[in-house]
Amino acid sequence: MPLVATNGVELEYETFGAAQAPAILLIMGLGAQMILWDEEFCEALARRGYRVIRFDNRDVGLSTKLEDAGVPNVATALAAMAQGRPPSAAYTLHNMADDTAGLLGALRIDAAHVVGASMGGMIAQTLAIRHPKRIRTLTSIMSTTGNPALPPATPAAMQVLMTPAPTQREAYIEHHVEVSKVVGSPGFPFDPEAVRARGARVFDRGVFPAGIARQLVAILASGNRKPLLASVRAPTLVIHGSADPLVPIAAGRDTAQAVPGADLFEIEGMGHDLPREVWPRLVDAIAKHAGRAAA
Repeated sequence: MPLVATNGVELEYETFGAAQAPAILLIMGLGAQMILWDEEFCEALARRGYRVIRFDNRDVGLSTKLEDAGVPNVATALAAMAQGRPPSAAYTLHNMADDTAGLLGALRIDAAHVVGASMGGMIAQTLAIRHPKRIRTLTSIMSTTGNPALPPATPAAMQVLMTPAPTQREAYIEHHVEVSKVVGSPGFPFDPEAVRARGARVFDRGVFPAGIARQLVAILASGNRKPLLASVRAPTLVIHGSADPLVPIAAGRDTAQAVPGADLFEIEGMGHDLPREVWPRLVDAIAKHAGRAAA
């Protein structure tokens, strides 16, 4: 797969569908490689008449790792937040949004339908604030505004988020399965073998714990976007699961309230993942949202 140089980093990306079709850019979440946008999901969107682009954010997968930035102390960053002080960070979501704008520029795409999941939704929101001309439509999935008044993750979800992943392959795969059980969707079947296979793919492409820590601190250092989201004029769709233990549904509702005219699509039983059974609904919602804006 190709790399693009932008904003001082190189981003690994992949495309699906016709090169001349309107672009849908998919942005994945914290420590999550682009392959978590499954090939079948991407191909289903492409069949709806779009050029679909997925990519690895900085510090994950096959994109640039900022190893010279060192490993942040997440506990210290959380303590700073608790005291009302922004933590020190190697970069913020602003930089990651600028990466994304640069990727579109390098691919000669003036504007795209931008879809972000979890931290990817935060990056997409920041892109809409900082680079509004790059956004045709915005879709924010299982994400948040950064509003500190929102309810926190459940203790179990926070524990798995903060637990370092093993560095040995088999142990990592089992850890991936356990995390998926905790943050996943109780309203849909859990397929441990499919999750185990996904964990193996993730590990084999490359796992970088320091990059995950830097991304997490980037989120913490980026603050509350809610006041700035009032300036977003791109047609916006917010998708959130009713059973999300990591980013509670109140965060999705807060996002929809923050963006003028935003639509909210709540999915009963969905947690902090994208279960296969929900893909048809997600593809339909994203494609219809993009289509309405184009019309």
